[in-house]
Formats: sequence, C-alpha cells, structure tokens
Amino acid sequence: MGLPVRGPHPDAKGYPVNCRPLSIAGAYQVDIEALGDERGLFARTYCAAEFVALGIELPIAQCSISYNRDRYTLRGMHWQRPPHPETKLVRCTAGQVWDCLLDLRPDSPTFKQWTAVELSAENRRAVLIPPECAHGFITLTPNTELFYMMSTPYAPESATGVRWNDPAFNIEWPANPEVLSAKDQSWPDFT
Repeated sequence: MGLPVRGPHPDAKGYPVNCRPLSIAGAYQVDIEALGDERGLFARTYCAAEFVALGIELPIAQCSISYNRDRYTLRGMHWQRPPHPETKLVRCTAGQVWDCLLDLRPDSPTFKQWTAVELSAENRRAVLIPPECAHGFITLTPNTELFYMMSTPYAPESATGVRWNDPAFNIEWPANPEVLSAKDQSWPDFT
C-alpha cells in the first residue's frame, strides 16, 4: 500500500477523499477526512473530480444496500462480466464486515489475487472495486448494512460469481460462514 492519494479538486481542502491503492490493480481503500466540531462531523465520501484525477471513472448509475441480520453472514463472491462490467464503491453504514475483492481480469498483473479491508460504521472506510473483480464480505457483527454505489445498473444476464472457498484463490476468511445462500455455496470450481 502506498500513501494516500489526493486528487487536485480545488474544493477538497479541509475534507478530501483519501484514496490508498490496494494490492489489486485499480482497487482503493477510501478514507474520509472529517471536519468536526461540537455538532459532530462532516466529510466528503465521494468526489467525481478527485476520482477522475486518479484515473477512476465512477459515474453513479445505481445505489443499493445490503442488510444482514446475523453475524458471520457471507455474501459473495459476485461480479458482472462484459458487456456490463461495473465499478463499485462499497461502504459499511452499520455494523462491521471483512470485505474481500478478487481480481478476475485475465490480463491483470494481479489476476486471481485477493485483498481484504475491514469496513465498519465506526471507521467510515469504503473500498473501490474495479470492473471484473469479484466482491464479497462476511459480517463480523449482527445487523450490518452496506451501501453500494455502482457505475452500471444490475444486468442479470451479466451477473455471475465464484465460490467463496474455491481452492483456486485460497481466500483466508476470518471466520466460517454461518449464513450463506444456496447460490453462493454452489458456484462451480473456477477454471
């Protein structure tokens, strides 16, 4: 990981969006810089100009939430293949998750590699997931909610996934899932 990268947006002074590159090409941990006072805080969580300065285009086409009632609920690993690949910015707004992304771009220098970031309502961190990278998470607390900003609307014909425990990736989850959909358990081995 490198130092935080700040875009040159002229209004960013005082509360920029700080993007720290992750080990997956094109993926970033996104931290806020809060402006606090006796009322609480204010922070920018997304700035198109700052992202574009980093070479990231994230036109917001759709926003979604994922609410998870139980601890150790696992969702993933999901992605949209072409012609509808999507970039996602994911933030935890309640609770805490271990959030994982997996590079499935055959031409990428980080193909089949994964990285993870702890997201929580407390740390207010987000993760930027590039197109054609699978995404999943396991909840570390009950009553967890994630907020997604996506560059492309959901396209059922492009939606796909890989199994969370596929030996092709050796993802080191921090806990075994206790809640997992039948679909997420049944993705075939990756080839």
